[in-house]
Amino acid sequence: MTTSIVTNHKATPIRHAIHSADVFSRRGKFSHLPCKLNVKQSVETVQLWAKIKNTRTTMTTAFATPHENDEGERSGSHACSDEQVFVPLENNYSSNDLDEEAAGSLPESGSGVFQMVEHSVNLASLLDKLKALHLHVLASEQWNASRLKLCHNNYVESAKNLIHYLALKCLDIEPLKDDLALISLLNLEMVNSSVLASLTTCIELLENLQLNSSRTGKDVSAGISTQGKLYHQKNGNFTINTMRIKACLNRELLLGPLQGSRCTHIMTTVGEEALESETLITDLIKAGTSIIRINCAHGSPESWSEIIRRVKRSSQMLEAPCRILMDLAGPKLRTDNLKPGPCVVKVSAKKNATGKVIFPAQVWLSHKGAGAPPPHLSPDAVLFIDDENFFTVVKVGDSLRFFDARGKKRMLKISRVFHVFSGTGFMAECTRTAYVSSGTELYIKRKKDRLPVGQVVDVPPRESSIRLRVGDLLIISRDSTCGEDNSYGHVSGAYRITCSSGYLFDAVKPGERIAFDDGKIWGVIKGTTSSEIVVSITHAGLRGTKLGSQKSINIPDSYIRFKGVTSKDLVDLEFVKSHADMVGVSFIRDTRDIIVLRQELEERKLQNLGIVLKIETKSGFEKLPLLLLEAMKSSNPLGVMIARGDLAVECGWERLADIQEEILSFCGAAHIPVIWATQVLESLVKSRVPTRAEITDVASGRKASCVMLNKGRHIVEAISTLDNILNSNSRQMKAEVKSLVPSSHLV
Repeated sequence: MTTSIVTNHKATPIRHAIHSADVFSRRGKFSHLPCKLNVKQSVETVQLWAKIKNTRTTMTTAFATPHENDEGERSGSHACSDEQVFVPLENNYSSNDLDEEAAGSLPESGSGVFQMVEHSVNLASLLDKLKALHLHVLASEQWNASRLKLCHNNYVESAKNLIHYLALKCLDIEPLKDDLALISLLNLEMVNSSVLASLTTCIELLENLQLNSSRTGKDVSAGISTQGKLYHQKNGNFTINTMRIKACLNRELLLGPLQGSRCTHIMTTVGEEALESETLITDLIKAGTSIIRINCAHGSPESWSEIIRRVKRSSQMLEAPCRILMDLAGPKLRTDNLKPGPCVVKVSAKKNATGKVIFPAQVWLSHKGAGAPPPHLSPDAVLFIDDENFFTVVKVGDSLRFFDARGKKRMLKISRVFHVFSGTGFMAECTRTAYVSSGTELYIKRKKDRLPVGQVVDVPPRESSIRLRVGDLLIISRDSTCGEDNSYGHVSGAYRITCSSGYLFDAVKPGERIAFDDGKIWGVIKGTTSSEIVVSITHAGLRGTKLGSQKSINIPDSYIRFKGVTSKDLVDLEFVKSHADMVGVSFIRDTRDIIVLRQELEERKLQNLGIVLKIETKSGFEKLPLLLLEAMKSSNPLGVMIARGDLAVECGWERLADIQEEILSFCGAAHIPVIWATQVLESLVKSRVPTRAEITDVASGRKASCVMLNKGRHIVEAISTLDNILNSNSRQMKAEVKSLVPSSHLV
């Protein structure tokens, strides 16, 4: 089923009242577009052909700019609701059998360029289709006039262009794309940032081509040229160059100016681990980070304040601007904290296939106040010693002996010494597996006795988790006391976790899917009560997959009524108010969430605080144009983050590539900067070796204004790699290729 643009080239100087236009959409239903347009001028009659199997239905309508006196009638006849834009939001590009017809033809072409073009494509038909498309775009703007009036002055032109782009996408323009490609005149895939100006320019070029040819006959340039010129006289700033400048301005207002020759911002997520190293924040900014992200779902105001203090200090010291984004936690469903594991750390050497040690485990030893090891070191374990005399007695080459948590004799051999900010640290090697707990005593064996040199302190508890396999039963409980025992062996024969959010228990039904930890584990809901949900695990790793504390829960088949801004978010917003440059709004679902946020910001007089809409739900993606138009009602700098983790789970992995391109297109039309996020160079961050797919994913991220990295062990190295990829000059002609081109052409 397809929709094609077909035009009848007729001048109609009488008054027309157009009440509706039916456009066939991809889902097989007609989208009824309320449109009442009164004109007292010549208009183009446009037929939208809807092809259903072998039957074609013609729907004729007309588009033109209404008279100023008709404004009240148009606005009064069809009021704009908050949940409706008067153009279909879905494209229809599935047809291979498209109708290409146009009434009205031109005399046979003469010679020269015009004749060459007409040999490639029916120029009269092409020109008529472009005019019809141009008029359709103008009409869509008029239908949404009342909505556009509500937009802030900073975003009026951008909002109009977004409406134009939506109008373009609601029609099947594949045949038109092919015709334009044949004459290399315009690529409709690339006009989203300046739709109307691009169409007008293309039409004027074709008309000038006709005028410059040796042709006689009727003047097909009447109508649209006048309309286009009048439109540009009224909207003098609505040009391709102006739209590009607008997009750059919006990006700089939110993210800040780009430094040097960089083309893309780099955002890095940091947490409390950043406080363990005095140099980490400085190293992140040196490597290329221009925005630091803090997730309010983790940490406390005290730790956030210290992170921000270090960011500002390092930014000033390096003379490198660095902005702060703070993400509100939002109504995300997560597993509650599991019972902590034992306070023990495992030290294990690397072995080959035969069990022979090929590389000893690297262990960092320092006094508790000395802090974390230098960032260029990657120890397998960090142990803090309570006795400062340790650092005066021990020297390189000494062997420290101890009994591990199992009572096994083990040894650490001091290999290197480092002088850090608050003291001295040692790197030691261990060739045998050891389990070290708080209270473990270290000593040096002398000829006749052993000399105690310190005691291990503050070993953190191991992260607790449960390992789920396909076929296992999992019970999710409201009662947090059930989380004290995570082991398998209850009377029910199931593992147990807790989730304190009542939204989950009120929304799900038996038979619906549920996912954990960004889709690493999937299950089907077998039964529900007011306090428990029974889940059968349907997807996990071959050896099972661990599920730990504070891991995401997604229910893509369920309709859940979230509050867009939670009570915790309002408390955190008070901190954001005085410390951050941008606020990230998580799990945006509809325009009501934007309205609530805007009211809170206005109450706190935060008109200059940047807003980042995190698109991570199916509803948020499907309503993105509406969300953008609603957000454009305030003066706050605006951006969008593609949160690909939850988004992939909600919408399906196989759709993610198309979805992220769609978001980029919508935001490009609205001149809104996009942040490309989630699992960027994840293998490099965690294991120091990137995958080839991750490298190409980063290259695709160049389309965005900013690329975000999550925290990890090798984050500094990952930022340097990301910076090199984003800003590499791959377009420069290689020396070997230059020899094939005359030097005079290389100027």
